[in-house]
Amino acid sequence: MNYLNELLFGLYPYVAGTIFLAGALLRFDHGQYTWKTGSSQMLSKRQMRLASNLFHVGILVIFFGHLVGLLTPHWVYAPFISAGSKQIIAIVVGGIAGLMCLTGGAMLLHRRLTNPRVRATSSRADIVILALLVAQVSLGLLTIIPAMGHLDGGAMLELAEWAQSIVFFKGGAAEHLADIGLVYKLHILLGLTIVLVFPFTRLVHVWSAPLGYVGRRYQIVRRKA
Repeated sequence: MNYLNELLFGLYPYVAGTIFLAGALLRFDHGQYTWKTGSSQMLSKRQMRLASNLFHVGILVIFFGHLVGLLTPHWVYAPFISAGSKQIIAIVVGGIAGLMCLTGGAMLLHRRLTNPRVRATSSRADIVILALLVAQVSLGLLTIIPAMGHLDGGAMLELAEWAQSIVFFKGGAAEHLADIGLVYKLHILLGLTIVLVFPFTRLVHVWSAPLGYVGRRYQIVRRKA
């Protein structure tokens, strides 16, 4: 059991991370014509705006919430907020964002599976990655149930220690998850799997956020005489 725990939560994160970075770089270098969102809005706009906004706003809040919450050392926020209070904030904010993301994602998945025009232009990877994201958000919401049973923040601190150990190459990362509940472990494993398949899906478009538009020079567009 200790060997499996070390394999899944000590080694697998680095395998997934390596493929994530190397795969994205290779795809950008050799397959730039496939580097796109593959939007299907022009095929069918029905419920597209609501579903897309719910999904993207929710997933962005979840992503940055995990990024800050897991990778910020406890001593940074300890003078201002307790671990228990931080956990309650994470439950409330994460719960709202999770419901938004789940609702939008389920609508997008249903649309992609049932709309003939959208389904015809969807690859297997498009459907699989969207289904994985919906399942991941569902698992994330399920973690709220055991989290409500221990509001001292202990489990959250162990999860943060694991994440920081992985990212900052500390030893014994898997040991922090030895006594963590099954739903947390499934949530982590599915998240790592999404990271693993990331370079082979349309998710690569997140690397190409149009931030350059903010600082670019003003464009003058002249009307035809």
